[in-house]
Amino acid sequence: MQKEVKDRNPQIFGYSIWRILAYFILYSVIGYLIETIFGIITKGTWESRQSFLYGPFCGIYGVGAVIMILSLQHFNQNNNRLFIGGFIVGSIVEYIISWYGDIFLHVKWWDYSDMPLNINGRICVFFSIFWGLLAIYLISYVNPKIDRLINWIKSKISSKKLKTLTATVTILLLLDCLLTGYALEFFIVRKIHENDIQVAYKEEIDKLYNKIYNDEKLSKFINKFWGDKKMIKTFPNLKTMDKERKYCLF
Repeated sequence: MQKEVKDRNPQIFGYSIWRILAYFILYSVIGYLIETIFGIITKGTWESRQSFLYGPFCGIYGVGAVIMILSLQHFNQNNNRLFIGGFIVGSIVEYIISWYGDIFLHVKWWDYSDMPLNINGRICVFFSIFWGLLAIYLISYVNPKIDRLINWIKSKISSKKLKTLTATVTILLLLDCLLTGYALEFFIVRKIHENDIQVAYKEEIDKLYNKIYNDEKLSKFINKFWGDKKMIKTFPNLKTMDKERKYCLF
C-alpha cells in the first residue's frame, strides 16, 4: 500500500507560504481599489493611493490582511472577538508602518492629527473601528471567497505554473518596493534641498543632494523616471518633519 505523500510546502499557522503570498498580492490590489474609491468619495477626485511606484498595490492592506487571517482564523465564529482582534491588530500594523516611515524614511504616509482620539497622528479610533469591522467582513465573508477563488485557479492551472506566477508577481512587487525606496530617497533629498526645509539632518541632506545631482548621468535618470511630477502624482500626501517636528507637504 502506497504511503500518503505529505505536503512539503513550508507552512505558517497552517497556511502554506504560497497561499500567504497569494493573499498578500490579492489583498494589496483590493486595498488599492478600496483606497482609490474612498479617495473619490471623500475628496471628489481620483488620487493615487498606491504604496509603490508602478504596481496597483496598497501594501498595508496586504500585510494587514495576512496578519489578520493568521492571527484571527480561530475566532471566525465570534464577531465580537473578530472585531476586537481586528481593532487591535489593524491598529498595531498601521502604527508600525507609520512609525517606520517616520523614523527611517523621515516621511509621513498619512496624518490623523486632526481626528479625535488619535495617537501621534498615526492611528485614530475611527480607523481602528474600521479595522475591527473589516476583520469581521474579511474573516467571515471575503476570505472564504478568496480561498475558493484560489482553489478554483489551482484546479485550472498546474501547481507548478501557479507557483511560478505567484513567485514572479512577488519578485516584481519586491523590485517595485526596492525601486520605490530609492526613488523616495532621491525625491525627499531633492525637495528638502530645493525648498530649504529646515530638517534636523539638513547639512547631510545638502551634501547628499550635491553628490547625487552633480552626477550628470544619475541626475538625468532620476529626472526622467522619478521627477517631481511622477513622485507627487504617486504620493500626493507625502510629508516630512522639520526641526520643530512639524510636517511639511512636499
